[in-house]
Amino acid sequence: MLSGRRLDLLDPTPMDIEIEDIAHGLAFVARWNGQTHGDFAYSVAEHSLLVQQIFKIQQPGAPVKWQLAALLHDAPEYVIGDMISPVKAAVGPGYGVLDDRLMAAIHLRFGLPAQLPATIKKQIKKADKLSAWLEAIQIAGFTRAEADKFFGKQDPALAETLEIRLRPPVEVRKDYTACCQDLMSKL
Repeated sequence: MLSGRRLDLLDPTPMDIEIEDIAHGLAFVARWNGQTHGDFAYSVAEHSLLVQQIFKIQQPGAPVKWQLAALLHDAPEYVIGDMISPVKAAVGPGYGVLDDRLMAAIHLRFGLPAQLPATIKKQIKKADKLSAWLEAIQIAGFTRAEADKFFGKQDPALAETLEIRLRPPVEVRKDYTACCQDLMSKL
């Protein structure tokens, strides 16, 4: 990693994980395989910031640790990339095992349980789906009907208050790192 850490993908440990490496990697990984409108790719880091924001709106009483979990929900992608669902399925269960190991190490590194409670995972997934729905409509060329079909109908009142931001990766990296550090300081 750029931090100098050596990360064993098959046996990751929490001590090999740094927020700067996560933020850097995610800021340069494009969602939608880069197939979006705009001058910059929509990064996994920007998506994660939006998911954390949505989670906080949808779960206003949620403890800070679960907001942090929402921010980190795609963190393993800093080293394994963002694969679209059909590719993940084709790769098989090995991808899921690798993702789970990395996520457990990341969670432990940031003071979260290795495995999140099912209710929290479900709440984060709800925020993730709204983010994907917004991305589909705002930057990926989907119609509302197509987005509804793939990501489910979303709360229009909430959806209308959120806007996708396309920014240079270095800005997103800085904001992702700052958001994580801010949440960590409140734990």
